[in-house]
Order: sequence, then C-alpha cells, then structure tokens
Amino acid sequence: MRAVVLASGIAFFLIGGPAFTAEEQAVPPQNSKKLSEIVAKVEKRNDFRYVKEVGWSSDGYTVIYYTTDKAKVEITYDPVTAEPK
Repeated sequence: MRAVVLASGIAFFLIGGPAFTAEEQAVPPQNSKKLSEIVAKVEKRNDFRYVKEVGWSSDGYTVIYYTTDKAKVEITYDPVTAEPK
C-alpha cells in the first residue's frame, strides 16, 4: 500500500512539475515599471471612470477599464516602458 501511495505522489510531482515551472516564468521582468505607475497612467486617460481588471501575461500588463460613457477599454502595456503596445 505504501508503495502505491509513494508511486502516486512521485508521479504527481513529475507530471505537475512543468506546470509549476510555467507559472514561475510568468512574472514581469526585473527592470519593469511598478504596476502602480501603469495604473496611474490609465487613470489619467480621458473619460476614465474605473479599473475593472489588471492581468499579467508574457505580452505585458493588460488593463481593462471603463469610461464615463460606459465603454469597455482593454489595453496591453509593455512592462518595461509602461507604454501601450
């Protein structure tokens, strides 16, 4: 019984290993701007109302916000320059 549990545990970690590695690589670069700086830029945009969501991917920070006329806006920002892509 112990051998089955041990083998199952080892298999889980071997199979799950690459998934953990992929998540660890999905972080902003060391020289990236602070997220607060990027959000501050978004808040200064014309007709800004509120931020709905901020996400991170290898493409950069994706910010979803709404304007005063209830339009949904989605912009991806370069993490190093904090400029829209």
